[in-house]
Amino acid sequence: MVVENLLPANFGYAIFVYMYSFIMLMYLGIKVGGARKKFGIKYPTMYSDKEQIFNCVQRAHQNTLEVYPQWLVFQTIAALEYPVVASVLGVIWVTSRFSYAWGYYTGDPAKRMYGAYGYIGLFGVIILSISVALTLLGVF
Repeated sequence: MVVENLLPANFGYAIFVYMYSFIMLMYLGIKVGGARKKFGIKYPTMYSDKEQIFNCVQRAHQNTLEVYPQWLVFQTIAALEYPVVASVLGVIWVTSRFSYAWGYYTGDPAKRMYGAYGYIGLFGVIILSISVALTLLGVF
C-alpha cells in the first residue's frame, strides 16, 4: 500500500508541522548549548546555583520537552481525522513555544507567559482527539 491510501489527503500539512516542531526543538537545544558555553555550565549539570539566566534558558527547553510527547500523540490523532484544523492548531502551539522561550530568556520567569496562547493549540488538538475517540466508539 502506498502512503496516499493510508493517510488523509491533507495530512501533508501535519507533516510540515512536525518538521516545524523539529526546527523549534533544535533552536531551543542550541540556545541551551550556547548558554552553557556563555555561563560555563558543564555537563551533566542541569541547573546553576549562580546563573538565573542559564536556568531560564534550560527550563524553556526542558519544559517544552516535558510536554512534547503528549502534544505529538494528540497532534497525530487529531490530524488523522482533521488534518487542516489540527495543522493550524499545531502551528499555533509550536510558534507559542518560541514566544514562551523568548519570554523566559529575559531572566524573568513570569515573561514565559508570552507563550500562553499555545494552550489554544494544545487544548484544541486534545479536544479533536476526544472527538476522534468518541467517533471510533460510535458515540457520534
